[in-house]
Amino acid sequence: MFFAVRIYKLYQYLVETKKEYVLSRQVLRSGTSIGANVREAYNASSKNDFIYKLSIAQKEADETIYWLELLKEVGLLNEKEVDSIRMEATELLKIIRSSILTAKKNAGSK
Repeated sequence: MFFAVRIYKLYQYLVETKKEYVLSRQVLRSGTSIGANVREAYNASSKNDFIYKLSIAQKEADETIYWLELLKEVGLLNEKEVDSIRMEATELLKIIRSSILTAKKNAGSK
């Protein structure tokens, strides 16, 4: 949830300071959906459902990194502004990927 809060604060910063409404909305959508999809995975009805929901979270994390990089490339954020949150998104992506691989491995060893 803390990542989603950071994303929301970034969104507020972009809207209030930069008057940017398109890319900021994209990063808000993808960045806040990561945690929601992980939470859904914990309430999955089956191992396959768990893997599926984590896969969505993985895609959203990767998409968030894309939007962060684009915000930097178009000059709305500088390297310092984007670095920390991009690193956190990358760590989340790695954790989610690892969880998916572990779940798939465990599903195959029944």
